[in-house]
Amino acid sequence: MRYLDRIPAHAALSESVELARSAGHGHAAGMVNAILRKLTRTPPPRRPLVETTHALAQRLSHPEWLVVRWQKNYGRAAAIAICDYDQTPPEHTQLFTTAVADAALPHIDAGSRLVAELAAAAHTNPRRIWDACAAPGGKTLVLAHRHPGAEILATDLNPRRLRGLSDRLRSAAPNVRTLLADAAALPGEEGLFDLILCDVPCSGTGTLARNPELKSRLQPADLARQSLRQRAILIAALPLLAPGGRLLYSTCSLEPEENEAVVAAVPLPGGITALPLDAVLASLPLLPQSSANLLRHGCLRTLPGAGFAGDGFFAAMFVREERATL
Repeated sequence: MRYLDRIPAHAALSESVELARSAGHGHAAGMVNAILRKLTRTPPPRRPLVETTHALAQRLSHPEWLVVRWQKNYGRAAAIAICDYDQTPPEHTQLFTTAVADAALPHIDAGSRLVAELAAAAHTNPRRIWDACAAPGGKTLVLAHRHPGAEILATDLNPRRLRGLSDRLRSAAPNVRTLLADAAALPGEEGLFDLILCDVPCSGTGTLARNPELKSRLQPADLARQSLRQRAILIAALPLLAPGGRLLYSTCSLEPEENEAVVAAVPLPGGITALPLDAVLASLPLLPQSSANLLRHGCLRTLPGAGFAGDGFFAAMFVREERATL
């Protein structure tokens, strides 16, 4: 009667009286009846039943170590919302007004699209653009569409993924050149770039709704391994910014080791500083319900299901100062 809300009070009362009788305590049946009837008239205060993290992780089919991390980093309510979101098939969500929702652009996840649009809006007129970890190419297509006059280099380390990228871009983006290359060791002859997108390989914990198999493969040690790779890419890419150039670093991970910790750990070359994303985000024609609570300390942070209907992404921007005029 106190905890099982689906059981009618009269049924619990009747069964309890019969249990007293069947146990050989018929003389106590009247007392049981009287006590329980009084309880139905003045229910005692209820103590909340708190679901443990272990039970929550089991109920929502997530590794407990991930749920513990998300509770610590984003709060319990957000952690539950993320887990709930991961349990539903992802849908295409309208994020932008019709001014930017071009039919020619690919239908990619809202988080991926937001990162691509942030990168494209970071520079008003880039002559040379580098998409450092480009496959499968959705963000590259957005960059090519937004800057049709720019020379765009799209690189990837995986030959099979690069072939798929090349096939996808061949007719849709003729201003894109593809190259099999490690983003941490781009050939020196490629020169400098006005705009660089480093959407680096990561654990993918922000994409579990569309990649549920990752939940069974990921281990805590994977985060440190990913972080080392991400730092190497960012360290190699920053010096390739031309004067006035901008670089957007992004991941589809919810884990600080791959995001804030990478940005904080990488030494910035002379003339390069971090740039808050507030102004760039404000320049995008986002729908009103899409723009709330997307920034944390000047960086993009989307939490799937917790105020954002799309994958979880992080993004931070860097800018190289213009050359001094003599």
